[in-house]
Amino acid sequence: MFDRPAEGIGSAAEPAIAPVNERITLFTDSLLVRGQIRTRQRRLSDVLNAAEASFLVLEDVVFEEFGSRAIADRASYAQINLATVLFGVSDQAVEPLPEMRMVKLKQMAILNVPPFHITGYIHLPPEADLHGALSEFEGRFLPVTEATYWSDRINEPRTSAPMVAVNHARAHILAPYEQRDVWEVPTGRPGRAAARPAPTPGEAWPSADQSPTADQPGAADTSAPATPPSPTADPWRDLPSGGDQG
Repeated sequence: MFDRPAEGIGSAAEPAIAPVNERITLFTDSLLVRGQIRTRQRRLSDVLNAAEASFLVLEDVVFEEFGSRAIADRASYAQINLATVLFGVSDQAVEPLPEMRMVKLKQMAILNVPPFHITGYIHLPPEADLHGALSEFEGRFLPVTEATYWSDRINEPRTSAPMVAVNHARAHILAPYEQRDVWEVPTGRPGRAAARPAPTPGEAWPSADQSPTADQPGAADTSAPATPPSPTADPWRDLPSGGDQG
């Protein structure tokens, strides 16, 4: 049910380190926000979870519009309302400190964060089953590793990131999730593949054994050639010759 145990995605506070300026990217309800934040935290999820207020103050901030990436605004400083943040993106994978390692169970999931979808690994407490683990999975911003995010609605292409931090209050988590190529055509009998229609969303691809045969309903009857249609009758054939019929 679960993948192998993963370590280091715990929620315990890490030892204090010197504050540094970190570049972060935040996807909000309507804009993409890029800026810097001065923090002692090492992971983006910790940066967002450690905020004591309902907002973050960023420096050297650029606001971009979804889809077009057109720059909407620039500012030296900006206060970002965390309630509007859908998720944040980290460009670097951060290894946990040895003294902070906590055993977690690694599970592939898909998160619906309208208008975005995010796939990747969530890190769950070691419960007996997935239901129990999800029941104990909590936090203000949840880390998702080896992530891919996209939005067909606003034309945001699929983008990969080592980790994203998802606003738990805005997300629906579906697990387990199995990635597959939606364009993959199953191998079938010669001459049969082209006749099989693609499945509708949520429907399994038909296997080779599901192709119609002569003794199955819906199969074409090829036992006898089709009778050619009779020629169209000549409307002038029975008229008397030599006379004007006008």
